[in-house]
Amino acid sequence: MNKVIFLDRDGVINKKPPKGDYVKNWREFKWLPDVKKAIKLANEAGFLVVVVSNQRGVARGLMTKKDVDEINQKMVDELNGNGAKIDGIYWCGHDYSDNCDCRKPAPGLILQAAKDFRIDLANSWVIGDSGDDVAAGKTSGCKTYKIETNGSLIEAISKIIHE
Repeated sequence: MNKVIFLDRDGVINKKPPKGDYVKNWREFKWLPDVKKAIKLANEAGFLVVVVSNQRGVARGLMTKKDVDEINQKMVDELNGNGAKIDGIYWCGHDYSDNCDCRKPAPGLILQAAKDFRIDLANSWVIGDSGDDVAAGKTSGCKTYKIETNGSLIEAISKIIHE
């Protein structure tokens, strides 16, 4: 069984846009400090790294699934060029009213990844910047770590791997 660090994207990996706005293209994606180092540190400590992200801008028509996939692919490519690896990306493009099981705080994204990667949820972590991230982690049986929006991912991962 694999242990994983699940990461929210906006506000954890990249700078979160202002409330009501979304990262709609690669030009709007701004890395937070030391994220590449933090992900590499998690990789070296034997954790898989999986991104789980709500992307409501798709439901609102502000961006397309293709836009989200392009942003995520460029993120992965840049990380790979820096010796860091994202093992999987799961995202939900639904709106609040869709009542899906994948939009955090629901645990659907995490549970799907658990099936795909044979994850030991009890020894895995969800790192996010919102109560919804924490709730999804707890509901799925993971440990959780909440950072401040646009906070320090390297600090969080350092604490987790030295626990």
